[in-house]
Amino acid sequence: MRKIIIGIVLAFVISFIFKKCTEGKANQTIINEHSALIAKQIKNVGKLIVTEGYFSDAYSYKNSKPIFANLTSDKQALIIVNAEVTVAYDLSKIEFAIDSTNKILKIKSIPEEEIKIYPELEYYDIESGYFNEFNADDYNKIKNIVKERITKKVEASNLRINAKNRLISELSKFYILTNSLGWTLQYNDNQIDNLDKLEIIKL
Repeated sequence: MRKIIIGIVLAFVISFIFKKCTEGKANQTIINEHSALIAKQIKNVGKLIVTEGYFSDAYSYKNSKPIFANLTSDKQALIIVNAEVTVAYDLSKIEFAIDSTNKILKIKSIPEEEIKIYPELEYYDIESGYFNEFNADDYNKIKNIVKERITKKVEASNLRINAKNRLISELSKFYILTNSLGWTLQYNDNQIDNLDKLEIIKL
């Protein structure tokens, strides 16, 4: 009878140890699967064009070249500009770390926005002086001036604010993913425990 009891106890102990071991491996497998899923989701995100805008401008270009004494040779033109502007984030460049032990996704940094300007220039009333004709340098100079003027208009507009709002909307998908898996999302050591806290992201 004693041997039977000892056998039952040993069987129970072995069964308990085996169960704990298999449970630990199962939990570790799930954590590893979650880590791989999160990493894959982030790496699969490519360049995101979050917003675009259209700007118009009119610019009068003038240039004078001294010839002799008070004499100059002048050239001028009227330029009408229509530009498409896009604001994009390359989210594949997000720097992140996965803490599998504590089940935390840490977003370390987000790339800065990429502003692209695609201007279309139309030239009117082009007048060249005999000793001061239009050349490639003039057109390049006009292009650079136009780009600077459009850039200032973009800065004064709400285009970048709209872009940031769109970006936060996209990043909310990471919060939803981690939250559904029972993980925690952090940005610069700040815990994101609700969608409103994504507003702490400053770019």
